[in-house]
Amino acid sequence: MLIGAHAIIYSKDAEADREFLQEVLGLPHVDAGGGWLIFGLPPAEVAVHPGANGLHELYFMTDDVEAFIAAMKKRRLACSPVSEQRWGRLTQLKLPGGGKLGVYEPRHASPKPHKVRRAKR
Repeated sequence: MLIGAHAIIYSKDAEADREFLQEVLGLPHVDAGGGWLIFGLPPAEVAVHPGANGLHELYFMTDDVEAFIAAMKKRRLACSPVSEQRWGRLTQLKLPGGGKLGVYEPRHASPKPHKVRRAKR
């Protein structure tokens, strides 16, 4: 039934943020037409937290938050200090468009990836 997820980052400078995802984070991409890039993501998971409906967040996960921060520093990009949370070690990186991107080293269990089952035709 489900074959994937599509996340959207709204940005005041979408072109700069697309370049960041492509050049800095090295995410693979395709041009869906007219320069609208769609980026491939690593395996993902979703959690549901209590709160007001309508708010969604996107975080990337890393297996070593300190190594991620060091890699960004080599590119002259500053990350926030690491925040120790019960669920992981969190840093934030400012996107060129002004938004913030959370990156964390999880301390929580993660599910196995969802296996896509295509319908027989």
